[in-house]
Amino acid sequence: MPRHFLRIAIVAAAAFLATVVMPSTSRAQTDAAKSFKTNCALCHAPDGSGNSSAGRALGTKDLRSQEVQAKSDSDLTLTVTKGKGKMPAFGGKLKPDEIKQMTACIRDLAKPK
Repeated sequence: MPRHFLRIAIVAAAAFLATVVMPSTSRAQTDAAKSFKTNCALCHAPDGSGNSSAGRALGTKDLRSQEVQAKSDSDLTLTVTKGKGKMPAFGGKLKPDEIKQMTACIRDLAKPK
C-alpha cells in the first residue's frame, strides 16, 4: 500500500512541476490572450477584426488582414512597443517578452478556428 501512495506522490509532483514551475507555451498564449483582451480588444475587437465601436470610430486595422499579417514580427513588435497613429504605445506597460507573446497572439488571430 505505501508504494501506491509513493507513486501517486511522484505523479502529483511531476504534474505540479509540468504545470506550475516549468514555462509553458500554452500558458504564454493564455497570458497573451488575456493581455490582448485587456489592452487591445476595445479597439481591435476580441477577434482582431477592428469591428468594435471604438475600432470603427478610429479606423482600426483588422489584425487578421493580409496587410497586417504580411508585416514582419519586428514591425509588429515595434508597433506594439512604440504605438502608431492613434494606437498608444505599450512599451511602458508590457515587458519585452509580453510584447513578443502579443506578436504571436496577433499571428494566431489570422489562423482558422
